[in-house]
Amino acid sequence: MAFLQRFAASRLRIAPLTRALCTAAEYDDAHFEKLVKNNKVVVFMKGVPQEPRCGFSNAVVRILDIHGVESYDHHNILEDEDLRQGMKTFSSWPTFPQVYFNGEFLGGCDILLEMHNKGDLVDELQKVGIRSAVLDEDPKSS
Repeated sequence: MAFLQRFAASRLRIAPLTRALCTAAEYDDAHFEKLVKNNKVVVFMKGVPQEPRCGFSNAVVRILDIHGVESYDHHNILEDEDLRQGMKTFSSWPTFPQVYFNGEFLGGCDILLEMHNKGDLVDELQKVGIRSAVLDEDPKSS
Protein backbone atom coordinates (compact mmCIF):
# COMPACT_ATOMS: atom_id res chain seq x y z
CA MET A 1 0.00 0.00 0.00
CA ALA A 2 2.83 2.41 0.80
CA PHE A 3 4.31 1.80 -2.65
CA LEU A 4 0.98 2.66 -4.29
CA GLN A 5 0.72 5.88 -2.28
CA ARG A 6 4.29 6.89 -3.20
CA PHE A 7 3.61 6.00 -6.83
CA ALA A 8 0.40 8.05 -6.92
CA ALA A 9 2.16 10.99 -5.25
CA SER A 10 4.97 10.90 -7.81
CA ARG A 11 2.40 10.81 -10.65
CA LEU A 12 0.70 13.89 -9.23
CA ARG A 13 3.99 15.80 -9.34
CA ILE A 14 4.69 14.71 -12.92
CA ALA A 15 1.17 15.28 -14.32
CA PRO A 16 1.34 19.13 -14.56
CA LEU A 17 4.66 18.93 -16.43
CA THR A 18 3.26 16.29 -18.77
CA ARG A 19 0.18 18.41 -19.45
CA ALA A 20 2.38 21.40 -20.24
CA LEU A 21 4.16 19.36 -22.92
CA CYS A 22 0.93 18.30 -24.67
CA THR A 23 0.49 19.33 -28.26
CA ALA A 24 -2.60 21.01 -29.67
CA ALA A 25 -3.52 17.73 -31.38
CA GLU A 26 -4.03 16.04 -28.02
CA TYR A 27 -7.25 16.15 -26.07
CA ASP A 28 -7.82 18.40 -23.08
CA ASP A 29 -9.18 17.46 -19.65
CA ALA A 30 -12.70 18.52 -20.64
CA HIS A 31 -12.66 15.92 -23.41
CA PHE A 32 -11.57 13.15 -21.02
CA GLU A 33 -14.09 14.29 -18.43
CA LYS A 34 -16.84 13.99 -21.04
CA LEU A 35 -15.67 10.50 -22.05
CA VAL A 36 -15.63 9.10 -18.50
CA LYS A 37 -19.05 10.58 -17.69
CA ASN A 38 -20.76 9.48 -20.92
CA ASN A 39 -22.12 6.24 -19.41
CA LYS A 40 -22.50 4.60 -15.99
CA VAL A 41 -19.59 2.28 -16.83
CA VAL A 42 -16.72 3.26 -19.12
CA VAL A 43 -13.70 1.09 -19.93
CA PHE A 44 -10.49 2.21 -21.63
CA MET A 45 -8.91 -0.99 -22.87
CA LYS A 46 -6.69 -2.67 -25.40
CA GLY A 47 -9.06 -3.89 -28.09
CA VAL A 48 -12.84 -4.06 -27.86
CA PRO A 49 -15.10 -6.24 -25.68
CA GLN A 50 -15.73 -8.64 -28.57
CA GLU A 51 -11.98 -8.94 -29.19
CA PRO A 52 -9.78 -7.87 -26.26
CA ARG A 53 -6.11 -7.50 -27.21
CA CYS A 54 -4.59 -8.32 -23.82
CA GLY A 55 -5.33 -10.64 -20.94
CA PHE A 56 -6.08 -7.84 -18.48
CA SER A 57 -8.62 -6.23 -20.81
CA ASN A 58 -10.14 -9.66 -21.41
CA ALA A 59 -10.44 -10.22 -17.64
CA VAL A 60 -12.27 -6.90 -17.16
CA VAL A 61 -14.70 -7.75 -19.97
CA ARG A 62 -15.34 -11.22 -18.50
CA ILE A 63 -15.94 -9.80 -15.01
CA LEU A 64 -18.45 -7.30 -16.42
CA ASP A 65 -20.06 -10.18 -18.35
CA ILE A 66 -20.41 -12.25 -15.16
CA HIS A 67 -22.23 -9.34 -13.54
CA GLY A 68 -24.47 -8.88 -16.59
CA VAL A 69 -23.16 -5.41 -17.43
CA GLU A 70 -24.09 -5.19 -21.09
CA SER A 71 -24.33 -1.48 -21.74
CA TYR A 72 -21.04 0.30 -21.20
CA ASP A 73 -18.80 2.57 -23.20
CA HIS A 74 -15.47 1.19 -24.28
CA HIS A 75 -12.52 2.88 -25.94
CA ASN A 76 -9.73 1.03 -27.72
CA ILE A 77 -6.60 2.87 -26.65
CA LEU A 78 -4.55 1.01 -29.27
CA GLU A 79 -6.29 2.98 -32.02
CA ASP A 80 -5.48 6.44 -30.66
CA GLU A 81 -2.10 7.25 -29.12
CA ASP A 82 -3.29 10.68 -27.94
CA LEU A 83 -6.17 9.01 -26.09
CA ARG A 84 -3.81 6.42 -24.62
CA GLN A 85 -1.28 8.93 -23.32
CA GLY A 86 -3.92 11.45 -22.31
CA MET A 87 -5.83 8.95 -20.19
CA LYS A 88 -2.65 8.00 -18.37
CA THR A 89 -2.20 11.64 -17.40
CA PHE A 90 -5.90 12.31 -16.73
CA SER A 91 -6.25 9.35 -14.36
CA SER A 92 -2.71 9.45 -12.93
CA TRP A 93 -2.72 5.72 -13.65
CA PRO A 94 -0.12 4.37 -16.09
CA THR A 95 -1.71 1.09 -17.20
CA PHE A 96 -4.77 -0.22 -19.00
CA PRO A 97 -7.51 -1.20 -18.77
CA GLN A 98 -8.99 1.65 -16.77
CA VAL A 99 -12.54 1.33 -15.45
CA TYR A 100 -14.82 4.26 -14.52
CA PHE A 101 -18.16 4.13 -12.70
CA ASN A 102 -20.27 7.31 -12.96
CA GLY A 103 -17.24 9.31 -14.03
CA GLU A 104 -15.08 8.17 -11.12
CA PHE A 105 -11.93 6.14 -11.67
CA LEU A 106 -12.46 2.72 -10.09
CA GLY A 107 -9.16 1.11 -11.07
CA GLY A 108 -7.70 -1.46 -13.39
CA CYS A 109 -8.02 -5.19 -13.79
CA ASP A 110 -6.48 -5.99 -10.40
CA ILE A 111 -8.88 -3.73 -8.51
CA LEU A 112 -11.94 -4.96 -10.41
CA LEU A 113 -10.92 -8.59 -9.86
CA GLU A 114 -10.38 -8.02 -6.14
CA MET A 115 -13.76 -6.28 -5.83
CA HIS A 116 -15.42 -9.14 -7.72
CA ASN A 117 -13.77 -11.80 -5.52
CA LYS A 118 -14.75 -10.01 -2.29
CA GLY A 119 -18.31 -9.32 -3.48
CA ASP A 120 -17.80 -5.55 -3.37
CA LEU A 121 -18.44 -5.13 -7.09
CA VAL A 122 -22.12 -6.00 -6.60
CA ASP A 123 -22.44 -3.01 -4.24
CA GLU A 124 -20.49 -0.67 -6.53
CA LEU A 125 -22.69 -1.59 -9.47
CA GLN A 126 -25.77 -1.04 -7.34
CA LYS A 127 -24.54 2.47 -6.47
CA VAL A 128 -24.58 3.35 -10.18
CA GLY A 129 -28.00 1.79 -10.72
CA ILE A 130 -26.95 -1.57 -12.17
CA ARG A 131 -28.25 -4.81 -10.68
CA SER A 132 -25.55 -7.47 -10.80
CA ALA A 133 -26.55 -10.75 -12.45
CA VAL A 134 -24.64 -12.48 -9.65
CA LEU A 135 -27.60 -11.71 -7.38
CA ASP A 136 -29.86 -13.78 -9.63
CA GLU A 137 -27.71 -16.93 -9.56
CA ASP A 138 -28.96 -19.98 -7.70
CA PRO A 139 -26.41 -20.62 -4.92
CA LYS A 140 -27.11 -24.37 -5.14
CA SER A 141 -25.91 -24.47 -8.75
CA SER A 142 -22.46 -23.02 -8.00
